[in-house]
Amino acid sequence: MRGSRTNGITRRSATKLLGGALLSGLGRSSFARTVTFAQQVAASATSPTEQDIAYLEDMQRRACLYFTEQVDPASGQVLDRALNKVTVGTRDNRFVSSIAATGFGLAALCIAERRRFISMAQARKQVQATLRFHLQNMPHQNGFFYHFNDVETGQPLVNSEVSPVDTSILLCGVLTCRAYFSDPEITKLATALYERVEWPWMLNTGRTFSKAWKPDIGFLYSRWEHYSEAMMLYLLAIGSPTNPVAPGHWNSFTRPRMEFGPYTYISGPDPLFVHQYSHAFFDFAHKRDVYADYFTNSITATRAHKAFCLSLNRGYTEDYWGVTASDWQHGYTAWGGPPLQGPVDGSVVPSAVAGSLPFLPAECLRVLRSLKNTYSEDAEGRYGFCDSFHPQLDWYDPDVLGIDLGIGVLMAENLRSGLIWNTFMKNPEAVTAMKLCGFRNI
Repeated sequence: MRGSRTNGITRRSATKLLGGALLSGLGRSSFARTVTFAQQVAASATSPTEQDIAYLEDMQRRACLYFTEQVDPASGQVLDRALNKVTVGTRDNRFVSSIAATGFGLAALCIAERRRFISMAQARKQVQATLRFHLQNMPHQNGFFYHFNDVETGQPLVNSEVSPVDTSILLCGVLTCRAYFSDPEITKLATALYERVEWPWMLNTGRTFSKAWKPDIGFLYSRWEHYSEAMMLYLLAIGSPTNPVAPGHWNSFTRPRMEFGPYTYISGPDPLFVHQYSHAFFDFAHKRDVYADYFTNSITATRAHKAFCLSLNRGYTEDYWGVTASDWQHGYTAWGGPPLQGPVDGSVVPSAVAGSLPFLPAECLRVLRSLKNTYSEDAEGRYGFCDSFHPQLDWYDPDVLGIDLGIGVLMAENLRSGLIWNTFMKNPEAVTAMKLCGFRNI
């Protein structure tokens, strides 16, 4: 059974390997760092069962299916969303692609190939098509892409913005594929996409990056000026071998302190995903800059979010918690906390805990398995959990979202094997950027 082993390491052998390290104090906390899932099992107080591992395998298989089915084969673009309660894998009749979903999808193809959900030939073919289209045919502005586009033509939707953060998610997927596949075409295309980006242009003469640019109005007034998912944006820009920004820009965004109960951590008043997205690719564990250990910061932020949910008296329990930007009954919203943001009404968003799997494995696995055991008939479909649901109101989102499936499948794999971390960090630009920003091992 493939689910009982990860990269040839059994739970029993991992326990033996980690025994000395744990006794010597290298295992600093039960969930402080995960190198492989098997090692995390060994370090935890209660070993996950074979059913836990089987759950992750099934969750990842379903999510990877989305990124091979809800995609245009010629452009490689991934749909922003699709219906979940379907029995066949035909592409949804909607036409809106998301540049971020496409980026997560590229990394998911590496997982799908490694887990043998798809063949190497299929994965390589889709990656090549995606990179070729985005380099040669996809509209862009100084190397930056529009957020939402026509899935077949690549033409941006009316009112869609050129988004530096969503472009960064795409590029993280691109660079993951460059490092994963030993393929000259993929290497050439991926390098060209990354090196084409004119990062200083998006600064718009400022110290922090503009949130976006639109053809009719130019740069937006708002900026990426406090800690958020934009860490990847700054690191990619600083590490660029062709059009970099100065390392000092890493110091330009603020790192406000958030307090909730006993928890103090760096965060703005943002949804939980801001503590996940950059961490899906850049490996921040056992490292810190002059400001923080960002991996530990995300652990604390997740614990605070769990405590926040349980404090609301809105139906959240140890088996049912987690809210981040997602659908709700009345559309898409950015909600969560602390502090309370948006109309948090007792709905649960599975990607909130799936995206935090490396930070709080036991607690997040408990929620995910409980949701499956209790609500699978209504909440699960072809691609896994629907985007969000509220059982007390008998509401289950008919859709899944590419970005929410994406963060879940990447973080599940990082928990199990560290594949995306280890692969992405083979890119010398990523290593260089972190060094230039003052990161050191701890």
